[in-house]
Amino acid sequence: MKKIEILNKKASFSYKLTEFYTAGILLKGSEIKSIRNKEIIIKDSYCILINGEIWSKNIHISKYKYDTSQEYNPNRDKKLLLNKNEIKKIIKSIDEKGMSLIPIKLFVNEKGMAKVELGLGKGKKLFDKREDLKKKDIDKQIQRIKKRGN
Repeated sequence: MKKIEILNKKASFSYKLTEFYTAGILLKGSEIKSIRNKEIIIKDSYCILINGEIWSKNIHISKYKYDTSQEYNPNRDKKLLLNKNEIKKIIKSIDEKGMSLIPIKLFVNEKGMAKVELGLGKGKKLFDKREDLKKKDIDKQIQRIKKRGN
């Protein structure tokens, strides 16, 4: 079975992530087949709390091409499956520290189950983002110099 992993590259650029969780995702119908075909976008997704449950918003799963059902919403909210203790810790961090919960990676495990890796962190300011870009640029230049020297 091929490895399926969809990354949210925007998350690490826009947020300073401190804690990480792995959650199951509640799917309907043929959504797992679309995930296996990598027809999914998690770039602008985020998580919210509703009645003590964690829901993901804006995870776009395209309709499976052989699915015959008429009504399908690719951007529907999806429930995330976590332990009660993990949910309590996340709620506490969000309420007290003003942190955000962001999907970082969506993958399919060995059993064929879709999982989401979540990151808990604070949003970066504009100057933090610029600083990170400068660090990346400097690191690239250092790597180029090392390659030429060897």
